[in-house]
This record gives sequence, structure tokens and C-alpha cells, in this order.
Amino acid sequence: MTSFAFHASHEQIGPRALLESVIHAERAGFDAAMCSDHFAPWSARQGESGFAWSWLGAALQATGLSFGVVNAPGQRYHPAIIAQAIGTLGAMYPGRFWAALGTGEACNEHITGDGWPRKDIRTARLRECVDVIRALLAGEEVSHDGLVRVDRARLWTRPEQPPALVGAAVSVATARWCAEWADGLITVNAPVKHLREMIDAYRGAGGRGPLHLQVHVSWAPEQEQAEAIAYDQWRSNVFAPPVCWDLDSPEHFDVVSADVPLERVAEVVNISADLGRHVGWLEEYLELGFDQIALHHVGQEQRGFIDTFGAEVLPKLRTNG
Repeated sequence: MTSFAFHASHEQIGPRALLESVIHAERAGFDAAMCSDHFAPWSARQGESGFAWSWLGAALQATGLSFGVVNAPGQRYHPAIIAQAIGTLGAMYPGRFWAALGTGEACNEHITGDGWPRKDIRTARLRECVDVIRALLAGEEVSHDGLVRVDRARLWTRPEQPPALVGAAVSVATARWCAEWADGLITVNAPVKHLREMIDAYRGAGGRGPLHLQVHVSWAPEQEQAEAIAYDQWRSNVFAPPVCWDLDSPEHFDVVSADVPLERVAEVVNISADLGRHVGWLEEYLELGFDQIALHHVGQEQRGFIDTFGAEVLPKLRTNG
């Protein structure tokens, strides 16, 4: 049966309020949670960017939920440090943590002062990082000289069972590539045809493990309010790669999104005051076979969304599913 997760958006909500929200989401009936891992928000209007790894320890302790995080090792993070973070959370909370790995975005990674590599180099770098992280979680001493460098690293604290390393993808080609190494696949809401092609590519290439989907939604009691929330908070997130990969500051995203129409936002966010429409959208994703669907209400106030979806949306999806 598909589990329904609460997505904790560090770019939009301060860590204390976000912790309160995820505790509330568990009480309201959400099965799991996941979070973003950013150094900067996508827009100055979002205005937050807490450190995901500190927050995850608190959230895992405060709830009984399983958690995932989307992370980009290789530039801002050395892979040995990410292996240590994954290993520690896995040891503390067995079976409750997974990490999705992707190639990242310049808005987070440029802070190191290093150049932002081409996509093919970022992909090759991520593949090296995956191998380093897996070897460290397996208890090996690792030395590596490549796009990342590691010197005689060893994890002294490890879980008995290494947490899953999930591949993050938004394209069919990347989904197929993730099948080489990933323990599962995560993507974001898109037209059903595209999502089906991604799943087929991943499974067709031998991809194993669960399928995760993050769904951006905007709900409010009134349609105009739902539209205003989505437009204010998420219009800077409508740009396809390579734009979303290569812009390097919230200010740049705000400039290029200044004249984005609401219709464009509605292509990436499921916007409606009608809960039936949200149920219908989510049922389409369920039919594709996703094992976990993480709901991200793009507003900064979460309680109304949590209460309403917990009481009126999730029960319908579980009954219909």
C-alpha cells in the first residue's frame, strides 16, 4: 500500500515551526516525512534555509515517522561526511531513514567558491560519491582520487543495515541512469505520461526498490487564496533544467520569475480549493504505482493543510487505493 508523507520545506519554513508541523502531520495521519536540503531558498520571499541534517535528528526523535532527505554530495558536501551523517542517523533510528542523491543546483553549491561544473561532470562526480558512500557504509576503508578525493576514510559508527540510497531524477534519461546504482527512485509531479516513461525507463534498466513522488500542492478554503499562495511562494520554481540548475542566487530566481503568469505556476503545482480535485490528481499518481507520495503544500502556513488533508484527503486515497 502506498504511504503518504509530509514534505518539510526548509526553504520556506524555519526549523522550529517545521518540527512542530511534522509532529502535527504524524498526529493527523501522515505515514512518513521527507525534507529538502538547501543552503539558500529559491526566492527571497521564501526566506529560510535551515540545516537539514541537524533538523533530521530532532524530527526522528520527536516522531515515529520514517524520513528521507534529498542531498547533493560532491561540492558543498564531501561524500565521506554525507556517509557519516547517513550512518549515524541509520544507527540511531534503524529502518527509518533514507537519502536521495542528486547532482544539485548552483544556488546551493556555489558557496564553496569552486566553479559550477557542466552537467556531465556533475553526473560523473555524483557516481563517484555514490561508490564512496556505499563503501564507507559497508565498513571499508576508502581512498579515492577522482572528481572527489578521499584519503583513508573509515566510518566507525555504522548501522547494521545501511539506509537506502535513492536516485533523484526529473528526466527519463536520468531515471534510466539511476537504475545502475540506486535503491529506489524519487521524482516530482509532472504529466502522467512523463512519469510513466520515467518509471518504465528505471524499471526497464533493472532499477530496484521503491518509487517516491514529491507532489507540490496549494490548497486553501478559497480558490483565489490557493492561487495567491502558489504564486507568491512557488513562481520562482517553474523553470526547467538547465535554468533551475544554473542560476546561483534567490535574487536571480526572483528577477527571472517576476513576470511568470499564474497559468505557468499551475503547470508545476496542483492548485485548487476543491479537495476532490486533489484526490483525483493523487489517484492518478497512485495508479502509476508509486510506493510513497510526499505532499508539499507550497504555503508557509501548514496547519490548515495538514488538518484538512489528514481528515479529508488521505482517508479517501487509502480507501480507493
